[in-house]
Amino acid sequence: MTRVLRVVTANVNGVRAAARRGGLDWLAASGADVLCLQEVRATDDQLAEVLDDAGLGHLHVAHTEAASKGRAGVAVLTTMPHRAVRIGPGPDEFADSGRWVEVDVDTEVGPLTVVSTYVHTGEASDEVRQSEKYRFLDAMEGRLVALSRPRTRRQAILCGDLNVAHTEHDIKNWRGNRGKAGFLEDERSYLTRWFTENGYVDLGRRFGGDGPGPYTWWSWRGRGFDTDGGWRIDYAIATAKLGARAVSAEVGKAATYDERWSDHAPLTVDFA
Repeated sequence: MTRVLRVVTANVNGVRAAARRGGLDWLAASGADVLCLQEVRATDDQLAEVLDDAGLGHLHVAHTEAASKGRAGVAVLTTMPHRAVRIGPGPDEFADSGRWVEVDVDTEVGPLTVVSTYVHTGEASDEVRQSEKYRFLDAMEGRLVALSRPRTRRQAILCGDLNVAHTEHDIKNWRGNRGKAGFLEDERSYLTRWFTENGYVDLGRRFGGDGPGPYTWWSWRGRGFDTDGGWRIDYAIATAKLGARAVSAEVGKAATYDERWSDHAPLTVDFA
């Protein structure tokens, strides 16, 4: 079976810092047709400079910065031209949040919408922060439903750091994190609806087996990376027809702590 499309998603934890640690070299060598980046934390010019230095300057780039400089920022980079670019999942509230960018492209698997998103961390004890996270998830859900309508020929894939571990298999210390942001029942219910009611396929779980893991995030602090005490919060989710064409999804965890270039690991998905 011949691979015709490779999608890589990565929270780079600051694209310039990731470049200094070798992350952009990793991405350049990945063979990706589509790169979805989160926490870019750079201006358009700074991102362009980093991409040029890494030999990725030929890619078509859709990037949105956050109004608060040095925070958030997401991008979709593709080998094929963009037919359209849209910022934000819906409400004007999130237009300058640097948390959602989507592009339409023509690919070997057909017309495709690609989304790169970075969901708020939230805070269970902070009603304002947690409410903002829920409003963003509500907006996401509305957009995902629209993208999955049967009458459209266009397939869709959403990639990014959702800052939600869906089930107990997606977080090592699930008992200790009950009641905390990232593992709240109300947060997890969004993903359950997307996968059971809205027809989306969780490709990381489909190819990752029953779990626990494979995890995609480990704290910089402590021994969590060495003991694999992580969270699976980075996702690639696809509409049903596109999901059926996926042949692999692999987490690129670094071999050692010193070889990490982000606190997240990239996720690579291949389609045939």
